[in-house]
Amino acid sequence: ARHPTKYRSLVPMVDCIFMDVAQPDQARILAYNAQYFLKNDGHYVISVKANCIDSTMEAPVVFAAEVDKMKKDRLKPLEQATLEPFERDHAVVVGTYRPLKKAKA
Repeated sequence: ARHPTKYRSLVPMVDCIFMDVAQPDQARILAYNAQYFLKNDGHYVISVKANCIDSTMEAPVVFAAEVDKMKKDRLKPLEQATLEPFERDHAVVVGTYRPLKKAKA
């Protein structure tokens, strides 16, 4: 997932990326892969594991920081939900990449 240029010729553009990697820079990895593979107005689903990013901070603070990182990379979060009580300190974020501008009616 960290080197999309190595498999770019093998993978076409996609409508959705699902990401479930336990890495401190998982928002960056998502953005990097979205640049190569996700169509404009495509969707993403990412599982954010707070303890893998920063175990010294409270989970809601980590989630907010990750969402801010996504926004800076043209990933527009639409919905966020924690996975409590099934998984502690986990959240899922669903959103769109480079959303298309809506035409005024």
